[in-house]
This record gives sequence, C-alpha cells and structure tokens, in this order.
Amino acid sequence: MSADVFLYKADPVRGAEWAALFAAKAPHIEFAQWPYEGDPARVRYLAAWLPPASLSCFPNLEVLFSVGAGINQFDLAAIPPQVALARMVEPGIVGGMVEYVTLATLSIHREWLAYREQQRAATWQARRVRPAGARRVGVLGLGVLAQAVLVQLRGLGFPCAGWSRSQHTIEGVDCYSGAEGLQAFLARTDILVCLLPLTDSTRGILDRALFAVLPRGAALIQCGRGPHLDQNALLEALDSGHLSQAVLDVCEPEPLPAGHPFWQHPRIMLTPHVASMTQPETAVEVVLDNIQRHHSGQVLTGLVERGRGY
Repeated sequence: MSADVFLYKADPVRGAEWAALFAAKAPHIEFAQWPYEGDPARVRYLAAWLPPASLSCFPNLEVLFSVGAGINQFDLAAIPPQVALARMVEPGIVGGMVEYVTLATLSIHREWLAYREQQRAATWQARRVRPAGARRVGVLGLGVLAQAVLVQLRGLGFPCAGWSRSQHTIEGVDCYSGAEGLQAFLARTDILVCLLPLTDSTRGILDRALFAVLPRGAALIQCGRGPHLDQNALLEALDSGHLSQAVLDVCEPEPLPAGHPFWQHPRIMLTPHVASMTQPETAVEVVLDNIQRHHSGQVLTGLVERGRGY
C-alpha cells in the first residue's frame, strides 16, 4: 500500500528543512513540495500559507495546516467541511512573539525613539528613567501568544492587563472582556499591544474611537493583522500627540506602497511582518503530533472553530 502524502506549499527553503525532518522523524509519510505532480488522491495532509484556490483536486484531504499562527489568509468557505483546519501553535512562534513584543515594549518604555532623535541632532541629554511599574501594558487578545507575552512583561515588573471577547482568569493579570470591559481596559493602558485574531468583529478595531479612550501619550504595538488598523486614525492620533509612537509589524497591504506616510513617519517603527516565524524543527514536531491526534480521534492542537473564525 502506498504511503500517505504530506504536501507542503509555502517557502521552499524552509520546505527543504521540513522534508529532512519528515525523513528522519516520519519516514512512513511521503513528504512532497508544491507543485505536486503525483496522484492527488494520495494527499492526506496539506500545509500551506496560501492553499490552492480549489481543494477539490485532493479528494482524500483530511487536515489542512496553516504554517502560520493566523488563518485569515484562508477562504474558509472554500475548505470542505470534512477537512480539519489547524493553526500553527508551536514554541518557535510563541518565543519569537515574546521576544518581539518585549523588545518593542522596552524600546517605548526606555524612550529609544527619543534617544535616536537626540543622536541624529548630536544632543547628549539624559531623560528620566521610570520604573516598569509606572508603565501599564494592555494586550488585546488573550490567546496562546498573548498569554506568553503577558507572563514575560509581568516578570519585568509592568502592570499588565488583557482584554478578549470572553472572560479569562490569568494570575497577576487584570482581565477584561466584552464591549463593557473594553473602555475600562483602554483607559488604564499606556502601551497597547494588539494580538487579536482577524475576524469580522475585530476588523478595523484600532480606530479613532479606540485611540481616543487611551491616555494621552499612550503607544501602540501592532502585531495582529494589517486590517485591524485604521491607518488614517493612527496618523491623526500620532500627529495630534494623543499617541506618542507606534511599532507596526503588520500592515495592509504588505508591503506598503512607495510613498506611504508610514515609511518616513518619525513616530512609527515599521518591521516587515517578522515578529515571529514558524521554526521548522518545532513546527514539524507539532504537525506530527497533530497527525497522531487525528488518527486517534483526539482534538487537534490549534484546531480552528470556523464559526468563530479562529
């Protein structure tokens, strides 16, 4: 009997690393990279950032894996209902996001932007150093990545809060939920971190009304998805001084067109969607574990609830 095929459709360089890891850890599964020229009926598993426009050519597909933490790039209506969809939840993504948000938070807290401007002006001037306890961090979204970020920032001494659609309980973190909790959450937040999934209800959430509730001088760290942000609202808030600065790892579109005001704005730090990246070594471990879970009828790690959109 021929082996099941695991088809990989993403970055080919990292795909070669996946292939070597599959050969070492799961030789009973045939690993193939896109474009696939074999028998499509043998493909049981597909890992992709952007799947093919139609999955009907794979009649026996059982699980579709996102190679990233998000799934908003997928057309959920185009995925057959019998195909399980799983987000990537692996230690490499978590660790990378913790590093990035910690770096961004500390750069805001220790006024790195102001010192960069002083350096360019050849100005040697110390600014008052305030303790982490004087700077309140709030995280929009309380998923796996957000909770790991909050543990790290709380350990550095920042007063931490989180907001999500449903109520959570996290040791040492003030948790808010729902529309009624959002206003109070924003009012106590000096550094706002967006780690929300992109859904119909969160699209455009970072808008004028939200920024207006933040304390004057607050800052934004945006690591969610580009469509969360109303770009004009951010520019207005920065130019008015209501927001002091923004660190943006995602935007819409990606990359931004030449001449976009974000490129040269003195209060914006822009990075090219690099806050975290899937690491092949740990990702393959998670995928192989999920394949075993699928075979044994267990719930997949990162299983997407399509009705919720994440």
